[in-house]
Amino acid sequence: MNLILKIIKFFPPELAHSIALYSLKILYKLNILNLFFTKVNTKNHEIFGLNFSNRLGTAAGLDKNGDFIDCLGALGFGFLEVGTITPLPQSGNPKPRVFRIPQEQAVINRLGFNNKGIDHLINNLKSRKFEGVVGVNIGANKNSAGQERINDYLVCLRKVAGLCDYLTINISSPNTPGLRDFHNEENISNLINAIEEEANITNFKGPIFIKISPDEQIESIMKIAEIVFNSSMSGLIVSNTTLDRNLLKDDHYKHFNGGLSGAPLMVPSTKILKSIKEAFPKLNIIGVGGVMSKDDFDIKINAGAELVQIYTGFIYNGPKIVQDILN
Repeated sequence: MNLILKIIKFFPPELAHSIALYSLKILYKLNILNLFFTKVNTKNHEIFGLNFSNRLGTAAGLDKNGDFIDCLGALGFGFLEVGTITPLPQSGNPKPRVFRIPQEQAVINRLGFNNKGIDHLINNLKSRKFEGVVGVNIGANKNSAGQERINDYLVCLRKVAGLCDYLTINISSPNTPGLRDFHNEENISNLINAIEEEANITNFKGPIFIKISPDEQIESIMKIAEIVFNSSMSGLIVSNTTLDRNLLKDDHYKHFNGGLSGAPLMVPSTKILKSIKEAFPKLNIIGVGGVMSKDDFDIKINAGAELVQIYTGFIYNGPKIVQDILN
């Protein structure tokens, strides 16, 4: 399996990602996935009203369209977050748009919410066999603006309300122009009010999280945390990718557009997580950003995260990282 992973990494990053996931899916369909990966330890955790077999999950972006729910679930994750999904399919930004920085265990992506649309995801959610927790990360189409952008979130919420365990409101991707404007106090308040109203109409009782950017001023982040804490939202996901290129040692990549993920994001995202938890101890937080090992996982938990997600760590280390963290 290690040899296969090394071969896959010779392909361009976005193609390699697809090859790896479809390879997992084939092994799962052939019922031989367990021959390659050791069964992980499980322990029931009841967190914000849901039962998790463990506290490790996938971050949004790993499986945008829910095409790989069952094979990823079979690796032992306690929960999966699919998306980011938008009401209408969209192709995203021009390629190439994903860049590996292996010497720094990092990735820069400027995908731009490329996905097959909410209706495609709905079919996958309905047909899944994975019995663990599944969350859906929702966003707005690139060409939507103003109230139309808020409506995009509401359309997605309405359509998946009975098909997922929790929802994440993505306001923090750096690759959709103007999306991070929702970090403004008035804008986030308007969005949360609309989400709360729609959740009541659709009778969605699951947790709802806001995924935030690590690039905002700490005062802005704390104001969002306060607004979320005083709302019916369940908590925050901390954090999305960063535009801060000072985290990179290699100057070659400092002019590349897109969100930076991986090891360089570990310290700043965890610092924000810890600051929020200290200010709002009862606010639920899912920690994500830079988790490349069990030590990183433990640091996120000790900083106050109830759950932890991985993405770039999975890309560099393969499915074995699930066993390394949980066993």
